[in-house]
Amino acid sequence: MNALLLLIICIVVLAVGYILYGGWLCKQWGVGENNEETPAHTLEDGVDYVPAKAPVLMGHHFSSIAGAGPITGPISAAMFGWLPVTLWVLIGGIFFGGVHDFGALFASVRHKGQSIGEIISVNMSRRAKKLFIIFAYLTLILVVAAFASIVASTFGATIKDGVVDKAASAANASVAMVSLLFIVIAIVFGFAVYRRNAPMLVSSILGIVAIVICMVIGMNFHPIYLSSKTWMIIVGIYIAIASVTPVWILLQPRDYLSSFLLYSMLIIAAVGVIGAHPSMDAFPAFAGFAVDNGNGIQLLFPILFTTVACGAISGFHSLVSSGTTSKQLNKEKDAKPIAYGGMLLECVLAVLTLCAIAYAFKWNAENPDAKLAGATAIFAGGISKMVASMGLPGAEKTLYTLLVLTYSAFCLTSLDTATRLARFMFQEFWLEPGQTAKDIKSGYKKILVNPYFATILTVILGIALGMTGYAKIWGLFGAANQLLAGLGLLAVATWLGNIGKNNKMFLIPMGFMMIVTICSLCLTVKNQIGIIAKGGADWGPYAQTVLGLLLIVLAIVLVIEGIQTLTGKNKKAAA
Repeated sequence: MNALLLLIICIVVLAVGYILYGGWLCKQWGVGENNEETPAHTLEDGVDYVPAKAPVLMGHHFSSIAGAGPITGPISAAMFGWLPVTLWVLIGGIFFGGVHDFGALFASVRHKGQSIGEIISVNMSRRAKKLFIIFAYLTLILVVAAFASIVASTFGATIKDGVVDKAASAANASVAMVSLLFIVIAIVFGFAVYRRNAPMLVSSILGIVAIVICMVIGMNFHPIYLSSKTWMIIVGIYIAIASVTPVWILLQPRDYLSSFLLYSMLIIAAVGVIGAHPSMDAFPAFAGFAVDNGNGIQLLFPILFTTVACGAISGFHSLVSSGTTSKQLNKEKDAKPIAYGGMLLECVLAVLTLCAIAYAFKWNAENPDAKLAGATAIFAGGISKMVASMGLPGAEKTLYTLLVLTYSAFCLTSLDTATRLARFMFQEFWLEPGQTAKDIKSGYKKILVNPYFATILTVILGIALGMTGYAKIWGLFGAANQLLAGLGLLAVATWLGNIGKNNKMFLIPMGFMMIVTICSLCLTVKNQIGIIAKGGADWGPYAQTVLGLLLIVLAIVLVIEGIQTLTGKNKKAAA
């Protein structure tokens, strides 16, 4: 199989899925049928609820949901071969992830822009809401810890014997410098567009030019060399400010401008595949249902479906859709291109990553002394070397820096979005159905629902975990994230059933993701107990065992309650 042929087939399949299945979903749910104003208009507050033009919101949504997932997921799952990963990306994206993201956004818009937790409260029970929010909040703390660590390591200097190795740290310092300049440009862009009513087209062109200038400056002038630990603290301060700052100042403009980096990355990757059209032969099509990757036997089921998340279906997406995107949606009809289209665009990125892996496999076989290892090197190195092989060797270094910068932008965008989402979740936990933080006038709850208190607590917990060993429990994240996806599907399915709309398209994805999650958690618990039994284990295996068992119980309790809600409504309807 040629990588170019694979890419073309996948894009065609995804395009057909968007047009046919996405259009069918709109008709089944009645998206935009009443032309009602969205919560961004009816609840506009200038901070979280702010209408955004579709391209701007698409930039925020795509930047937030993508993160590093559609890159790291396929690379981690490459041990099973490119065919099972491709099939899961296509089937998962169209029938699982797209439905999940689109449904979560639509349901949130119809629930005043509130989160999945509030949708569960209204359509299932308050107990289910509390359980979901506790779980979602803890998952987001883990996301903050992981992404802050990734960003800090991307920025951090190499220090040997207490001295900074500037030669080895130049690339990281360059990425850090460009990222800092990028934030300044975003703030200027936000004020120009939203406070000075500057034309969007002109502002966008100037913004792109400014990004190019920033990259030139950053690649040639990068005087800031700080340790990863110092960057963790700086990143913590940044996300604390970004989480409470009005979205039009930083979140909307920064994500919109960063989307041009992301689109450029997609275009560069596509050009590389078109020009180099590498063979997939160096990359096994199917390596088997059980693969020994050097760390023991890995089972295709359920590991493939928890490893490839963002490129197929990811629970984090439902939190973004129902957390920040729903509060900025200008028109209900924009939900399909932003949520369903954004998910399928992420699938394209996952397929391009597979093509980069194929080239990296070939390169490593031919250059055993200069192998590409690690997600960043495989993706950025694979694509930049593909483009260089087209007779543009001088472009390799520049493209590599651009791709690493884009990878960092993915993580930074997802990071402060996750912080804002965690703040929403923490505030909503203390509220009764229909309440907002403004309704709490006194008592301890007034402190707990304060956005500054919720943000500071979230940042302290996330950064502290990131600096003290989040990796020890990171093994649970894949299953926890997919449990979020299953619960998101369940929440939207119960709401659609309650209002008499077709919810059958949710049932198979929901059931499958719950089975995947419970099987994965059982496997994790079994493995961690085995590590403990050998003796000498630190706190990591114990924590994973306890948390894994709690997640299994949580999944079973919420599934039972969801089934009771669904069947109860069906009985009433039949009567």
